[in-house]
Amino acid sequence: MEPVISIKNVSKKFGDFVAVDNISLDVQQGEIFAFLGPNGAGKSTTIKMLTTLLKPSSGELKLAGHNVTKEQDATRRVFGIVFQDPSLDDELTALENMQLHAALYNVPKKDRSIRIEELMKLVELWDRRTSIVKTFSGGMKRRLEIARGLLHHPKVLFLDEPTLGLDAQTRNMLWNYIKELNKKEQMTIFFTTHYLGEAESTAQRIAIIDHGKIVAMGTPDELKQQTGATNLEDAYLKLTGTGVRDETLDNAEGNRERFRSFMKTRQQR
Repeated sequence: MEPVISIKNVSKKFGDFVAVDNISLDVQQGEIFAFLGPNGAGKSTTIKMLTTLLKPSSGELKLAGHNVTKEQDATRRVFGIVFQDPSLDDELTALENMQLHAALYNVPKKDRSIRIEELMKLVELWDRRTSIVKTFSGGMKRRLEIARGLLHHPKVLFLDEPTLGLDAQTRNMLWNYIKELNKKEQMTIFFTTHYLGEAESTAQRIAIIDHGKIVAMGTPDELKQQTGATNLEDAYLKLTGTGVRDETLDNAEGNRERFRSFMKTRQQR
């Protein structure tokens, strides 16, 4: 079976800086896959390339059989994405945010109301559908973003630090939703996180990237065996070191502006 995500010998350079350095990996349909690494390791750059926000300097990316560079429109129809920072319109209601997204992604009008209600009930926000989003807590906004990203039945859901800044209870609730979606719809989940416990308990496989290169890949147990560690955090530190990393070009831009640019492109098409 052809993998739903295929990355072959992909590199991305910003001038002399190599953000992603000749990486290759495959992710299968229905897999929950974690992409881990320190700040500036190349995680966000890789996701931006997979979601058509950046073009690779070399190599080939495919998403659900589509060449990401050559078939951008077709590629955008097969994925949903939740960025690190909230990208909702705070001045609209939850329902209006969902309706706008449905229109941008050409969800058939006859299906929109049913799909929106189904997803908002799934994330337990249907009762707050007429509330202005700026009144929502961080956890409620994350749940709404996940629901919004699923409106067009994507084959792949990208989650870039989806639980950043949320309390433990809300993080646990979100991962339960995500696991339910994966099980119910056989949706492929590709996520990044700095909470290694989340990756260990959720991901079926993990790739660890550092300085733009993939330094290890396998199941949580395989990574622990490879490094002689008793838990994923120790395995991760053995592979990437203990030094504190500064942010680089990999994640210097604001996620909100990237999303707005992405949505503007959708509208223009």
